[in-house]
Amino acid sequence: MAHEIRKRRVLITGASSGIGAALARSYAARGATLGLVARREAELRQLAAQLDCDCAVYALDVRDGAALRQAAADFMSRHGCPDVVIANAGVSLGTLTEYPEDVQAFQDVIDINVVGMVKTFQPFVTPMREAGRGALVGIASVAGYRGLPGAAAYSASKAAAISYLESLRVEFKRSGVKVVTICPGYIATPMTEKNPYPMPFIMSADTAARKITSIIERGGTYAVIPWQMALVARVLRVLPNRLYDRLLARAPHKPRKI
Repeated sequence: MAHEIRKRRVLITGASSGIGAALARSYAARGATLGLVARREAELRQLAAQLDCDCAVYALDVRDGAALRQAAADFMSRHGCPDVVIANAGVSLGTLTEYPEDVQAFQDVIDINVVGMVKTFQPFVTPMREAGRGALVGIASVAGYRGLPGAAAYSASKAAAISYLESLRVEFKRSGVKVVTICPGYIATPMTEKNPYPMPFIMSADTAARKITSIIERGGTYAVIPWQMALVARVLRVLPNRLYDRLLARAPHKPRKI
């Protein structure tokens, strides 16, 4: 298995920090050829310089489908069809519907976390299907299991991502292409560092990346990490609305972006 991983061609969005950067380090340690995608070019190039592997850097916004198609074409012209495409780019903002200015925040979260995932996968669908192999991996979240107060946009986007990935998985059932849904709990990244509330079972980005890499390489299609959060998520999903509402009504909210 280690020998096979060393030949991997892997494209990762949201690669400039957090889970994306940690995934790049995890695959680079196994000798993979990487395509690194994010908006911040300086951070991407700094990361690429630290990795002992062949890296292609693409500074773009995942909302830009044309830019993603161009990056995909460039990567495939250099290295061939990727073995793994990881749609990791995402944002998390505190949002409240009563504020008119938060409407744009809702739009941004949905566009990046959901439509950005679609735009990331789209250029690779036909080449992977023709090759009869590969994995399309979406980073969702346990926040998609139930609506979290003060994070309606984020919860809605991750619920949509989970359903989208499930649809895609069924569509590719007999193609040889795997579709993998990863639902992390709390991971220590810039996205979570300002959360004003306890974050149970929080793990480092590098630990999460090693677990995600392992799930992908052994052919898993759905996983919640860490395993403790999987148990919490299952309980939350089956709680009656009355009890869930009572437990979450006074929960602290993620700060809004002012």
